[in-house]
Parts: sequence; C-alpha cells; structure tokens
Amino acid sequence: MARENSWPLQISLLVLLLCIPANVFAQASQAVALRVSGEVPNHLELSLSDIAAFQRQTISVTDEKGNPAKYEGVPVEEILKKAGAPLGKELKGPNMAVGLIAGAPDGYRVLFSLTEFDAAFSDRVILLADRRDGKPLDNREGPLRFIVPGDKRHARWVRGVTTLEVFKGR
Repeated sequence: MARENSWPLQISLLVLLLCIPANVFAQASQAVALRVSGEVPNHLELSLSDIAAFQRQTISVTDEKGNPAKYEGVPVEEILKKAGAPLGKELKGPNMAVGLIAGAPDGYRVLFSLTEFDAAFSDRVILLADRRDGKPLDNREGPLRFIVPGDKRHARWVRGVTTLEVFKGR
C-alpha cells in the first residue's frame, strides 16, 4: 500500500492557522470565570487573568480532610469593592441587610452577609482562591473556590464558584 503524501494537508492547516487573528486564541484565557451581579452599581464579568491581577493573598488552613493547605487568591472584599458593594463606612443602617449568594454551575449556592467580607467587621479574610499549595486548583476544586477560614464545617467553601449575587434583604 502506497503511503499518501500529507504535506498539502499540513501546509493548508498551517496557512489556516496563520490567517486566524491572535485574539481568537487569547479569548479562551479571557473567558468569563466569575460574574458579579445584583444590587451593585458595577456588574462585573471577570476572566481568570482579571482575577489574577487583583491584590493577592495566601492563607493557611486545614482542608475538609484535615490536611494543611495554603490557598492563594483574592480577598472577596476586593472584588466587591470593584463592583461598588456597600462596604466600609457605607455598611450601616439598611445596608446591614445586604447579602451575597455565591453560586456554582452545579446549582450549589451559599448565603453570606456582606459584613463577613468587610475588614471593619472581621479579621477573617474570605478568599476567592485560584491556587492551592502553589498550583492552580484542580477540576474538583476550581478553577475558583471560596475559602472561609474558621468555619468548623467546610459547607461554605464553594467549589467551582462562578457567580456572586449581591442582594438587599427585606
């Protein structure tokens, strides 16, 4: 059986790839990883690279299996500030009833009070993590995960978080 020459096909594919604008390939890394919506003046659609550009922090915790872990990411407070959520001096009176629901694509949702993210109310930093022990989060945990230090149960450590919805309670 004679072997067919595949050079014309390879050259055609190379020419096709060279004609595609570079920004098409960049769009994959710029896909929306987190949406912030609801009762905030600035709705956000953030890619993983947008999130990586925020002020970052590393925290040491014990995971759900009792193992020590170092998570790195962005304090959720920083993202909420960018969205214009009422924090700091604005977090008083009616704004004390403002909450946040963190959601994942599998339908898992967790409720937080906005005060839990504000440094004036707590020394605890709730982290939107994208790295564990120096490596990107695996598919089971990430690409983004809420880390809530101090919780005895890890039920609020939302895996694969993709949405933050700010709302006013009644």
